[in-house]
Amino acid sequence: MLNDYNGIVKIVLAILLFPLNFQYHFIDYAWGADETFWIMAGKRLFLLLPVLAIILGSWITIASVITILFRKNRMGFMQSLFITWWDLGKSIVSFWGGTIKFVFILTVALLNVLKILLLGVWYVIQELLFTPFRLVGKLGSRVISSNIPWIAVVLTLFWCLIEATIFTYVTTPLVIDTFSNITGEQLSEFVIRIPLFIFLFFIVLGSYAVLSTLVDVAKSKNMTAFARILVIEMVVLFVEVLFLYREFVDALSPWLAQQSENFELGIFWTLAISCFAWFGIRSVSWFLFASHGTPAIMAVIQGKGLRLEEPSYGVASNNTQPTEFSYDFMRKIKADTAWIEEKGEVILGAFILPPLQVLAAAINFFTLLISSSHLFDLPFKDVSAIMDTKVLLKASPAKPKTKKVEIV
Repeated sequence: MLNDYNGIVKIVLAILLFPLNFQYHFIDYAWGADETFWIMAGKRLFLLLPVLAIILGSWITIASVITILFRKNRMGFMQSLFITWWDLGKSIVSFWGGTIKFVFILTVALLNVLKILLLGVWYVIQELLFTPFRLVGKLGSRVISSNIPWIAVVLTLFWCLIEATIFTYVTTPLVIDTFSNITGEQLSEFVIRIPLFIFLFFIVLGSYAVLSTLVDVAKSKNMTAFARILVIEMVVLFVEVLFLYREFVDALSPWLAQQSENFELGIFWTLAISCFAWFGIRSVSWFLFASHGTPAIMAVIQGKGLRLEEPSYGVASNNTQPTEFSYDFMRKIKADTAWIEEKGEVILGAFILPPLQVLAAAINFFTLLISSSHLFDLPFKDVSAIMDTKVLLKASPAKPKTKKVEIV
């Protein structure tokens, strides 16, 4: 196009249109259409935006140089123009370095997120594996430090189950024979043992209840009530000896017969041994655990309830958190969540700041041409340095915003 002009006109047009000499070559090189994929992607990522900014700055510089003829502060405007190009150069370098910094920050953040995920999975596995043990330990500590004799209660119920089980197997033949004689049908052991076990369990538990009441009345020194409860206890003794312990002694008779010749136990010694067995078993179990466990069981059955106050001298209660590990797990989750939110802001800033540096430098060329001042102070340090749009619209400096340059 310049070949159509000669002389001074050609020189002037060459100066005014000098970006045409390189802009197409720059854009074609930065676009990299004929390159391989990775080279093309690298050029478009690192070169395309700086090239466009340089071309735009070149055209606006030409327009700015033309307006020098009409400006008052020509020296300050020229200084601002050079400073604008300096800011563009810093912005391009910041763009390249910021892109590398963003990749580094993103990689570190992803590795930390992966670490958080792995630790979270490990904590969940620990929570699932060790929660039963912690619950047992917590339950054990509460049982030990509680005012309620839970161990005695459990042992009393367990002992009642043992006695009921033993006497169920011992008395099952007698019960089958009795019901068969009454009904005229042969009943199976399975049908008899389940209700018989339940019945004997309550009989044994009731025997401890009567014994506990007898002890309480004896402590109160109420002789009338003591006599009544003693009669009831004798009846209980008679029933258990006659129907339970006697059968137990009869089951031991073959073994006793093997130890002596012409052995005949008789009803007196059978009942006597049964009484001694009842007294011995009741005494051992009563003084070991039943004296403390039976009153608690009776309080529950009678609906009086149990007092679960924590002892004043014992271990301090901690009802705020179920387990120490769960509290630590939740604390780590909150800390990791706060870290992710904070790191997200850093990653966002590292992502948007590099291209905004170049874009802001290009915009400064426009504002310099129009108002002889820069709209942005470059380079941006963080996201907060990017002003709000309303603030930018209100920013209308009365004087040219130039930077002082000392001339030596």
